[in-house]
Amino acid sequence: MIVPAALPSPLTPLADPVLERAGVELRLKRDDLIHPLVPGNKWRKLTPNLRAAVEQGHTRLLAFGGAYSNHIRAVAAAGAAHGLATVGVIRGDELADAPRNWSLARAERHGMELAFMDRAGYRETLRTLDDPATLRGLTERWGRCWVLPEGGTNVLAARGAAELVAEIPGLGAGDLVCCAVGTGGTLAGIAAGLPDGARALGVAVLKGAGYLDDEVAGVHRRGWGRAFGNWRIDHAHHGGGYGRVPAGLEAFAAAFEERHGVAVERRYVAKMLRCVYELAGSGALPYGTRVTAVITGPPDPVA
Repeated sequence: MIVPAALPSPLTPLADPVLERAGVELRLKRDDLIHPLVPGNKWRKLTPNLRAAVEQGHTRLLAFGGAYSNHIRAVAAAGAAHGLATVGVIRGDELADAPRNWSLARAERHGMELAFMDRAGYRETLRTLDDPATLRGLTERWGRCWVLPEGGTNVLAARGAAELVAEIPGLGAGDLVCCAVGTGGTLAGIAAGLPDGARALGVAVLKGAGYLDDEVAGVHRRGWGRAFGNWRIDHAHHGGGYGRVPAGLEAFAAAFEERHGVAVERRYVAKMLRCVYELAGSGALPYGTRVTAVITGPPDPVA
């Protein structure tokens, strides 16, 4: 079995003169320290899905992701630890015959079967993932399997992410809980779990991802049967798009690491933290705001 998760994850106050001048308090919710192989929001999102898959007699997990997907690696590791076969459907058929990058190689070392799909077919499969015909086609190819969408976001995943809120004491008016947003599951869970008065801010890491607002709202409807008015998504700090780390973002992350001794993952966490600092510096965060920044994962383990 996989080694136990280190829960609750640490909640670490961070003194920073830039934020102090703006009257903003910052705490880091160190979910990057939950587990060495299934860290951060991946543990929280996968655990309820694994439980449901096993309870329903599934022996195979089918996951979707890109060439460097944290989700793909996490599913491979968690599946192997629970004795479940895993299949990773990877975006980009041009990768099939290319040398494996470190991320895909790690997934294969955990026993995951990789299947490469052309990008148009990949997008269409994800778009129609709830369609019986699409699910039937996946079953015909790989057998009965528990299907995990890109990023692992579904209602079960969001409910797992909601459990994070119970680990943050004293939330109320004046509190803002922030996280990076790739598919919206973590933000949806946090918003649903917050007490009255507290708010959630998600920072989109993809360019042109206005659809994420509808995705989060959809998870709330399906999982909680209601809308929540305590959250929003910032779409101005994506850094040029997924995987993009422009020079300014790199400089911010490097300076943060030097000041605070905390390693910063660049594609998600750095964008979220930079957003917090820029909102504070511009006065967009009211004086007295207490920000809890969820560090959803560690830097890539291999350069």
